[in-house]
Order: sequence, then structure tokens, then C-alpha cells
Amino acid sequence: MIVGMQNKKMTLTLTVLAMTSALSLSACGNSTSTQAENEKPRVLTTFTVLADMAQNVAGEHLEVESITEPDAEIHDYQPTPADIKKAEDVDLILNNGMGLERWFEKFVANTNAKTAVLTEGITPIPIAEGEYEGKPNPHAWMSPTAAQTYVDNIVKAFVELDPENKADYEKNGADYKAKLADVDAKLKESINSIPENQRALVSCEGAFSYLARDTGLTEKYLWGVNAEGALTPKRVAEVEDFVKTNKVPAVFCESTVGDKMQPIVESTGVPFGGELYVDSLTGPDGEAPTFLELLQFDAERIAAGLTGKTK
Repeated sequence: MIVGMQNKKMTLTLTVLAMTSALSLSACGNSTSTQAENEKPRVLTTFTVLADMAQNVAGEHLEVESITEPDAEIHDYQPTPADIKKAEDVDLILNNGMGLERWFEKFVANTNAKTAVLTEGITPIPIAEGEYEGKPNPHAWMSPTAAQTYVDNIVKAFVELDPENKADYEKNGADYKAKLADVDAKLKESINSIPENQRALVSCEGAFSYLARDTGLTEKYLWGVNAEGALTPKRVAEVEDFVKTNKVPAVFCESTVGDKMQPIVESTGVPFGGELYVDSLTGPDGEAPTFLELLQFDAERIAAGLTGKTK
């Protein structure tokens, strides 16, 4: 009798344990499934400016990340093994195009991610002088007008990636384009404060061709696209002559290329107007933590330098 009761208790215990185990496994399965369902599509951009644009369009629906860090040079960037590994696990990669990222084709060779070129539909300005004469100037985002085409291309890519949130991407894109238009108006107001005979922008890299076109600035630069060997004594002499002949009030250089304008400053005595931001945003505590702030900062610094207000 006692043995029979013990057997019944053992059977009941085993049954309860089996049910508990099954419920536990079921809960784990549901948790894994829910986690997978809640995981956002991942988007990778080639540099920080594009990441900021993309995040403004993505809102809360996508996870956006830049390959390069703030303050990094983009043209000759060398992707790390970690960068390449990261690209294997993303859903979409956004790049500028127009030859900006010379490393891009090799970078995406081993990924199945979709890619989108954000300068599609923009008529390029050819590089006017130097080693890359005649090739497309890739810095089209420096025109707030052209940047709105970038936004259209981002919206299109996001809708194809995640059609369920199409309405949000389109609304976010329209809102961001309105902000770009507002910055464009303020930017032109800053440049219009410069006397017409002083509207000559001299910089290290020819990164302001689109901005110069939009605002009526005359542009002169040491090299067309940042690259090793692009700076030559001939180019230095030509820029020196331009500065002296046109009595340029100040010269500038991009934040990612160092003090390459120093020889011009020393030979002409013209003030250095300061660093301008083009290829990269700064960190959150810097002068250009967002793309909109980058455009406004550059316009104000250019206007200050060319009106003799350089600190």
C-alpha cells in the first residue's frame, strides 16, 4: 500500500516537472520570437553627415550608424576588420557616390546588404583645377538645395527597406527638407553680408563648389579632392597669386586635413579665417554636432572671415 502511494507521488512529481519544463521552453521561445520581431532594421552610412541626415528621416523605426567616427577624414579612409564585419550584418548601406568613397566597392564586396547612392539625380559640378580636373566634385551635400535630393533618396531607400512605415519616412523627410530650406535662407543671408568685391573663398580642398554656386562666391583651392600627392608647389604658387591679386581678406581650411593652409598664410600675410566643417561632424560638444549646425557654422565663419571679423 505504501509502495503504491509512493509510486503515485513520484508519477505526479514527474508530470508537474514535465509541464513546468514545457512552459519554460515555451516562454523562452516566445521571448526569442518577440525579440526578433522587435529588432529594428540596421542602416550603415559611410560618414557622419549622412548618418545625421538618415537618422532625421528614420525616426524611431531604424537603427542608423556611421562607419567613420566624428572628425574623421572620409576620402582615403581605410575600413577596419570590425567595419567590414559590421557591414555583413546590416540591411542597408548608404553612400555618397561621385567618387567620394574610393574604398566603397571593396568594402561592400562581402555583404548582402542593399546599397543606395544618395547623389543620384544631382548634376555634378566638375572639378575645375588640379589633379582631378574634370571629374565630379563629390561634395554636393554642402549645398542645402542639393542636400534635399539626398533626403529624397534616403526616403526612397527606407520605404523600400521598410514599407510598413512609409508614411512616417515621407513625413520625416518633408520636415527635414523644410529645415534645410530654412538653413539655406539663413546661410545666404550670412553670405550676402559680405561686400561683393570680397566674396572669394580660398580653402584647402575644393569642397565648397556647390555652396559657392548657390551663394555667388568665387572659389579657389589647393586641391580638388583630398588625396595624397594632390598638393603641389605649382598649386601653392597659384593660390598665393590669387590671394594677393584679389586682396582676399582671409583663407580657410577643412577640419579633417590639418594646417595645410599655413604656407599661404605665411607667404601672403593674410589672416587664417579658421577651420570649416565638410566631411565630418564633430562630437556632441563640438561646433558642428549636426549637419544643419555644420552648414550654419560654416556660413557664419566664412562671412566673419571675409568681412574682416576673424578673431
